[in-house]
Amino acid sequence: MRIIVVGGGIGGLALAAGLRRNGFDVAVFDRDTDVAATGGYHITLDGRAQEALRELVAPEIFERLLASASALRLREPDVLWDRRGRLLGHGRDLSGDASVDVDRITLRTLLAEAVGADLQLGRTVTAVGRAEDGAPQVLFADGAPVRGDLLVGADGAHSLVARYLAGGPTNAPAGIIGFSGRTSVGDLSSVQRERLGPRSGLAIGPRGAALYIGYLDPAGNAVLDAPGLRTAVTVGPTYIWGAMFPESAATDAMRDAPGGVLQKELLTWFRRVGWSERSLEVIARADPDSVAAFRFNAASTRARDLAPWPAGVITALGDAVHATPPTAGMGAGAAIRDAASLVANLGEVAAGTTALTVAVSRFEADMRLRGSEVLTLAMKTVRWILATDTRLGGGAVVAAGPILAAANRIRRR
Repeated sequence: MRIIVVGGGIGGLALAAGLRRNGFDVAVFDRDTDVAATGGYHITLDGRAQEALRELVAPEIFERLLASASALRLREPDVLWDRRGRLLGHGRDLSGDASVDVDRITLRTLLAEAVGADLQLGRTVTAVGRAEDGAPQVLFADGAPVRGDLLVGADGAHSLVARYLAGGPTNAPAGIIGFSGRTSVGDLSSVQRERLGPRSGLAIGPRGAALYIGYLDPAGNAVLDAPGLRTAVTVGPTYIWGAMFPESAATDAMRDAPGGVLQKELLTWFRRVGWSERSLEVIARADPDSVAAFRFNAASTRARDLAPWPAGVITALGDAVHATPPTAGMGAGAAIRDAASLVANLGEVAAGTTALTVAVSRFEADMRLRGSEVLTLAMKTVRWILATDTRLGGGAVVAAGPILAAANRIRRR
């Protein structure tokens, strides 16, 4: 069985790694020319995502991942602040949490290594469809078409494959715009280092503005004490922050600004709506080259709306099906679990116990439930942020219960 994967992001590479490890003939096509040239900052993998990944990659790859990851159990509980930096509450104890944070570039690089020569970079897929004999095929901007027995779209929220299957878009803008960057802990004042601490948190303010500050330290908080195996892009204690605003013409116009210009515009915007300087120091002292804008898309939270097509020899996974804002920290993990599910189902096809289309149908049914779960959690936080009004004060401590639960899950993808 030959399997074509369109898209070399986290989900596509995890799938290809698992297929290759299980003896399938697989080819992955991605338009990027360098796996390290990727957007995003860090990814949270809960216990389920880690278990799925352990099934997909060789033990030595998984060991290197854990040696390059930051353990949530070694952090202090997450916190919630208001726009002036005043403490509103704490999250739950993380000492028993199995989740880890890892640089997106680190994870993608390790997965690409696991895929090896089956990953073809610089290949832009322009169309998908069926050959005359019904076999799925992909067409490229240059080069001959490639055919296979199964075609899988892992090409993100704007998936060409999912659009072909669904006959239109599979998601829509979530209503918020994100602006992110990274700030070394050592570049902050001693006052801010003490206030922020070795933990993640969320600051909220009027007009739907929020600032997530995630703590990442794959050296000091490493899951495995194996410095020789560490390949993390982040080499010291770092805050990965993400500013979130309701989508508008004004915020949308900021998206294309260069990092340094965008950084200044963000600070101006926050100051205009009353945020204190101490709340903004993490943005002011960020690496300008790391500051970037992201538009968040979301699919339906209803399982029945996801993958709304008959099962066949073309399917999709990850954000192509259940595009998820980063406000639950579960999007990448869900894509990895999708990949593990598909590999397991295809294993039954290879064993001769299940027909291919039946295996795809079972995989898609499982994916719909998983996608609905993560989208429900992510959109709960989005709606809370959008509903935030100008009267945040002491009463916000009581109202913060749901958002603190979500803040424990909020991670950059």
